[in-house]
Amino acid sequence: MTTTGPGSTYDPPADPARGAAPAAARGHRPPPRADRRVALVTGASSGIGAATARRFAAEGWHLLLSGRDRRRLEETASGTSAVLLPADLAAPEGARRLAEAALRATGRIDVLVAGAGIGWAGPFLTMPHTDIDRVLFLDLNAALHLVRELLPAMVGAGGGRIVLVGSVAGSVGVREEAVYSAAKAGLAAFAEALRQELRGTGVGVTLVVPGAVDTGFFARRGRPYRRSRPRPTSPGRVAAAVWDAVREARDDTYVPAWLALPGRVRALTPGLYRRLLRHFG
Repeated sequence: MTTTGPGSTYDPPADPARGAAPAAARGHRPPPRADRRVALVTGASSGIGAATARRFAAEGWHLLLSGRDRRRLEETASGTSAVLLPADLAAPEGARRLAEAALRATGRIDVLVAGAGIGWAGPFLTMPHTDIDRVLFLDLNAALHLVRELLPAMVGAGGGRIVLVGSVAGSVGVREEAVYSAAKAGLAAFAEALRQELRGTGVGVTLVVPGAVDTGFFARRGRPYRRSRPRPTSPGRVAAAVWDAVREARDDTYVPAWLALPGRVRALTPGLYRRLLRHFG
């Protein structure tokens, strides 16, 4: 184990495609105190994930931070005792390796915040097949596999919470974001189904549904956010909503709260919803 400022990190394998750090880390790190809860946050290199990590750290939680960019993870961990677990969740074994490294580091996970994700904007007709696979795998498949790897430990401990970071795109469908919308809709359906399965186990499932968020997400997807409304919210506001949802054991939370309305209109009166969509865009 090497130390990078106030946080510590498990050295990843030489091949970054192999995902999170190997089982045998150098040195030994004592487990967190029994009274200090543990959160694993993916996508913690930037944006919502980084803001969420900082919020949990401020509340006294022990953090495991994962992302692809080690330098940015170090920035997120600055001033904390977080353990860094650089990982590529797009790799075939990425979720399994990350789960193993996380459980080895602390022995338990009280909360998983699955925030890793990517976007792609443009007509579906022109979307390369490789990008279809990338968006679906990282935004949906990787989250499901990571949850599957961590759930046995949570259920065995009799408690825990899975926090899935969705999107309003998954509630209403967004033009020229068809695959991203599909992935986030799948995540929402997964959250609902899993919540029912886990009833009585002590493990809860929260779906966080933000609208546009002022991060580098839009630049990375290849198209900036150009709408005048709704205005992008801050990553800190989403992080606060994640924290409140965990603290209050909420099933769903929208950021901002009024974003629950379009999905309800679509479900109750789809014809009216589509007419409004054609008018307002």
